[in-house]
Amino acid sequence: MSGKERSPRHRPWSVYRANTFDLSAEMMGLTLAGNSQDPDEPVLEFSLACSELVTPALDRKPTSFVAVSCTTPPQAFWTKHAQTEIIEGTSNPIYLSSIAFFQDSLITQQTQVKLSVYDVKDRSQGTMYMLGSAMFPVKELLQDKHHRLHLTLRSAENERIGNITIIAWQIEERRDQRAPVARLQRGDTINGRMVLPVDESLTESMGIKSKSASLCKDTLLKAVFGGVMSRMYRFPTTDGNHLRILEQMAESVLSLHVPRQFVKLLLEEDAVRVCELEELGELSPCWENLRRDIITQYQTIILTYQETISDLHEYKGPSFKSSTLKAERKLEFIPTNLHIQRMRVQGESGYDRTYDVVTIGAPAAHHQGFKGCGLRKLLHKLEDSRKHAGSGSKVAAFLPQDVVRAKELIAQINTLKTQVCYYTERLSRAAKERSANALERTLAILTEKTRQLVTVCDSKLLSSAILALAAACPEFAPQRTPSPSSSTLSPSSRSPARSPSRHPTSPSRLATSPSRHAAPPEGVEGGKSKRTSLQADWHEEEWGKVWLNVDKSLECVIQRVDRLLHRDRLQSDSSSEDVFLLANDEPGSTAKKDTSPEVEKSSPGEWSEALYPLLTTLTDCVSLMSDKAKKAMVFLLMRDSAPTIAMSLTLQYRRDVVFCQTLTALICGFIIKLRNCLCDNGFLRQLHTIGLLVQYEGLLSTYGEELAMLEDMSVGVMDLRNVTFKVTQATSGFGPDMLPVITGNRNGFNVRVPMPGAMFDTLPREIQNGMLLRVQPVLFNVGINEQQTLAEKFGDTSLQEVINVESMARLGSYYDQFKEVLPEDCLPRSRSTTGVPELLKLLNQNINTKKSKNVEILWQAAEACRRLNGVRFTSCKSAKDRTAMSLTLEQCQILQQEHALAPQVFYQALDCMRSEGCRRENTMKNVGCRKYAFNSLQLKAFPKQYRPPEGTYGKVES
Repeated sequence: MSGKERSPRHRPWSVYRANTFDLSAEMMGLTLAGNSQDPDEPVLEFSLACSELVTPALDRKPTSFVAVSCTTPPQAFWTKHAQTEIIEGTSNPIYLSSIAFFQDSLITQQTQVKLSVYDVKDRSQGTMYMLGSAMFPVKELLQDKHHRLHLTLRSAENERIGNITIIAWQIEERRDQRAPVARLQRGDTINGRMVLPVDESLTESMGIKSKSASLCKDTLLKAVFGGVMSRMYRFPTTDGNHLRILEQMAESVLSLHVPRQFVKLLLEEDAVRVCELEELGELSPCWENLRRDIITQYQTIILTYQETISDLHEYKGPSFKSSTLKAERKLEFIPTNLHIQRMRVQGESGYDRTYDVVTIGAPAAHHQGFKGCGLRKLLHKLEDSRKHAGSGSKVAAFLPQDVVRAKELIAQINTLKTQVCYYTERLSRAAKERSANALERTLAILTEKTRQLVTVCDSKLLSSAILALAAACPEFAPQRTPSPSSSTLSPSSRSPARSPSRHPTSPSRLATSPSRHAAPPEGVEGGKSKRTSLQADWHEEEWGKVWLNVDKSLECVIQRVDRLLHRDRLQSDSSSEDVFLLANDEPGSTAKKDTSPEVEKSSPGEWSEALYPLLTTLTDCVSLMSDKAKKAMVFLLMRDSAPTIAMSLTLQYRRDVVFCQTLTALICGFIIKLRNCLCDNGFLRQLHTIGLLVQYEGLLSTYGEELAMLEDMSVGVMDLRNVTFKVTQATSGFGPDMLPVITGNRNGFNVRVPMPGAMFDTLPREIQNGMLLRVQPVLFNVGINEQQTLAEKFGDTSLQEVINVESMARLGSYYDQFKEVLPEDCLPRSRSTTGVPELLKLLNQNINTKKSKNVEILWQAAEACRRLNGVRFTSCKSAKDRTAMSLTLEQCQILQQEHALAPQVFYQALDCMRSEGCRRENTMKNVGCRKYAFNSLQLKAFPKQYRPPEGTYGKVES
C-alpha cells in the first residue's frame, strides 16, 4: 500500500467540505471487498448511541454521525470501515445503521476500533468538524459480561464532549427472544487470529429448505450474481422489539451472458431469412431486383449483429453497464445498471422474510436516440407506411393476420418436417431390429405428425402464395406462366376424381409427369386467356399432386407395416402350433405349414428391405411438399415487406435492442424468484398453471426524451409475452453449467434454466417434465420529476394513462385466472387488512383519477405484485437516482406494513437507507461519486416521499 493510502491517520479532521461523507477512494476497495465475500455472515455486529453531546456553540444541538475506523497490529494506520447515518438536532442520537464486520474483515481480539463523532454544520455543503472520539479493542467488547461498553468521548483538546455506548448484538436472539444485549462468546485463536462465533440465524445450512438463499453461498445464485454489497440496520418495532435488516445489492453475469446469446440468435435468424430468399429460385427481373434489395438490407443488419457479437465477446469490463455508458453503441444490447436489490428481514419472534427487486435503467435504444418518438409511435408510422405503400404500389400489402399466419406456417412446417424425418428414421430402425412393438408405436406417431403436416399445408393462404410464386418465375415454357389472379385453391377443395394418382404403391411417379396437363400451343384463337387459365389449373394440379402424394405415401407405409405385423403374428401362432403338434406327434403338420405361404420364414432383413423404399418415398414427398410450401410463404413475406423493408429492419433492430434489455432483467428476476420459492408449493403451482406475474415500475416523465424512452420501454415489456421458461437439471454443479440457455426466434424465445439436481428434484412433476412456463408482464408508470410537472401543465400525459389502463386490464385478467383455477392459500400471507380484490379496486380507481404525480399507483401496483407472487422491477432513466428513492421508500413501507416498524422512526429509517445504504454505493459504481444526481430546485417538484436527505445529492453526471 502506498504512502498516500496510509495517510488518513494524520489527516486534519477539523473541517471537511463537499465529499466529507464519502468513503475515501483508498478505503472503498477494502470496504467493498470486505462486504462482498460472505455478506450473510457478520462475525461481529454492534450498534451505537451517543448521549450528552455538547458543541462549542451552546445555542445549537449537534447534527451528528459516527465514523468507525479500525486498525489491527502490526498495521500502523487507521482504515475507515463504516459510518452511521446523520441524525439532526439532538444531543442523544440513537443510530439505526449497525456496524457489521464480516468474515474477511480480518479483525482479531487485538483489533482497535476508533469511533469519531462529527457535528455537521451544513449538510448541503458537507461542512463539519470532529466533536470527539473514543477507542476500544475488540477483546474488551467480547470480554464484557453484557458485551456492552460505555465510553467517554473526548475532543482533540482532551475535553469531555459526551458519551458513546456500544452494544454488540447477541447470537441466536430469535431463539431466546431477549433484549438486544449481545452474548457473543470468544472463539479459539488460530495463527493469532481469533475465530469469532457466527450468528446461526444467518448461517443455517444452505439446504434446499432454507428460508433465504444466500446470494453469495447458494450454488445457483452465486453462479448468476456477484459483486454483492451489504448493509445492516436495526430498527425498532411497535412492540418494543427490533428488526434485523440485511440490505444487499448485486450485479449479474447475465448482463453480458444473455445479450451474447440473444444477438447470436438474431444473427442466425436473419441469415436463415437470407438463405430462404436465395432458395426461392430464379425470379423474373422485377421480382429479382426486389429480392436483391431486400437481401442487401438484411446483409447490412447481419454485419451490424456480427460487429455487436464481436464487441460483446471482446468486452472485459465489469458485469454491469454503468449509466454513463448507456448510449455506447458497442454495449447497446446490455441493460443499463442492472442489479438485484434484496432486503432480508428477521424478527425476534423467529420469522425470516426476503424481498427482491430487479433494478434496471429504462430499456431503450439510447444510442439510436429518440428524436421525439420511440417504438410505440414508430410502429404506428410503419403500419401507416405499409397501408400507403400497399395502396399505391404494384406489390400488394397483406393483412397483418396473413403475415402472422405465414410466419406461423413456416415455423410449423419446419418443426413438423423435422419430426416426420425423425420418426421415419425411428421406424426404419425398428424394422431393422424386427421390434413389432416399437414398429407399431413409432408408426402411430409418424402417422399423426405426417397428417398434421398435411393439415397445415391445406391452407387457402398457402395455395394463393404458391400460385403467386409461380407467376413470379420467368417463362421457361408457355405452360409455366400461371396467373397470380387465380389463387384460391386449397387441396381440401379438390374432389378425389381429380386426383391423378394411378399408382398408389409408387407415389413418387405422380409428381414427375406433367405432360398430360400441357397447355395448348400459342396462337390458337383466344389462346392467351385460355392459356392463363390452363396454366393456373396446371399449377393447382401440381400442388394437388404434391399434397396428395404425401397422403398416399403414408398409406403405403401403413399398409406395408400392417402386412409385416400380420405375418409376424401368424408366424408366432404357427410356431406355437408346431410346438404343440410335435409334442403330440401329429402327422400332417408339415402339410399344414406347406399350404400357408403367409407364414413362411422370413430373412432377418426382410422388414427393413420391405419398408426402406416406401420410407424413402415418404421422406421425399414430405420434403417436396414442405419446401414448396415454405418457399411460397417466404415469397409472401417478401412481397409484404418489400415496400417498407428499410424502415421495417431499422425499427426491428431498435426493438431487438430494447427487448434484449428487458429479457435480461426478466431472466434475473425469474431465477431469483424460483430459487427463493423452491419450497413454496403454492407459488410453484401458480407458476405452472397460470404463469408468472412480472411487474415493471417506471418513473419516467412524459416529456422530452423520456417520453420516447417510455415508448420503447412499454413495447419491450409487452414483448415479454413471447417468452417462455423451461427448468432443467444442470449437468454439473460447475457455475457455467447453471447459466440459462436461450433458444427460439423473434416469434418466441424459450429460456432454459438449469438447476442443481437436489433443487430440481423438489419441483412439481409438471415443471420437471418440461412444461413451458409463461409470463404475464405489466407496466405501471408515474413520472415524479420536474419534467413531469412540465408535461402535466404544458404537455401530454396520455401515453402514461394508456399504459397504466392497459396494464390494469392485464393485471385484473391475471387475477381472474387465478381465482378460477387456484385457491387463495397459494398466495403469500400478509398483515394487511386490505384483500387483493380491494387492493386492485383501489389501484383501478387511482389509475382512472386525474391527479398530479399520483404515486399511490406505484405503491398499490407494487403491493399487488407482491401479494400475487409476482416479480418486481423498478426503472428510471439510469436506475440510479429516482430508482434509489423508490426502492428505499418501498423497503420502509414493507417494514411498516408487514413487520410493524415503529412509525416514529419511519423517516429516520428512510433517510438512513438513502444516506448509508446500498443505493448510495450504486451511485459510486456508476459515476464515481456517492451523490444522487439531483439539485434543490428539482427536488421541490418531487413528491416529498421521494426526496433524499441533505448532503446526499448534488450536480453529477447521470
